[in-house]
Amino acid sequence: MDSERIVARIDLLIALGAKVKATEQAVSGTSWRNVDHGLNRGFRSAVLSFIELQYGKDHTYYEEFSKAVAGDRDTHIHAGLAILLAIREEVEGGWLQSVRGLVAAEIFADFMDMAAHLLSNGYKDAAAVMIGATLEEHLRRLATATSVPTEREVDGVPVPKKAESLNADLAKAEVFSKLDQKAVTAWLDLRNKAAHGKYSEYEKGQVELMCQGVTDFMARVPP
Repeated sequence: MDSERIVARIDLLIALGAKVKATEQAVSGTSWRNVDHGLNRGFRSAVLSFIELQYGKDHTYYEEFSKAVAGDRDTHIHAGLAILLAIREEVEGGWLQSVRGLVAAEIFADFMDMAAHLLSNGYKDAAAVMIGATLEEHLRRLATATSVPTEREVDGVPVPKKAESLNADLAKAEVFSKLDQKAVTAWLDLRNKAAHGKYSEYEKGQVELMCQGVTDFMARVPP
């Protein structure tokens, strides 16, 4: 796998981290801010899985990220994103030398394989968040490739459309079928439950079906 593919993975993780950062809220009676616990849990698990595959658990990046993102404060997510950016610069600069990482990069060809890896190790919630993030990115790429707008104006300011809006617009434009639209809606709903900590509302088997379904969908409907 070339460095461009790995950088693309990192960019998706950074986007996931940005979503966590966007949930920052002040904690009454304190000077700090907290982020959404469910989203942050999924982000932390996904990044640690990625770093382990590329560098191994004994690498400084794994240890530093594990320590840095140990809680839900805004400082934790800021530190995590800074580490991801450092990794991105290293990979983009051609400094990824770990044989283990290169072999792992070939085995785990994309985020869906990484999600399946998380599932096989019992991390159904992190896997659901990762699958959902990958699906959303696929919808945006489909929209861009088919000239379906990915933004809407709010008070004169362009705002990115939510995944479900893109899903409806793409089906309306006949980029994919109404049946696919219904399936995407169900997958996005499962992702939202995972992202907001509603872990008891779905089972591992449902996430496994989601993983298989999204993989098939992306193969059948490429950008």
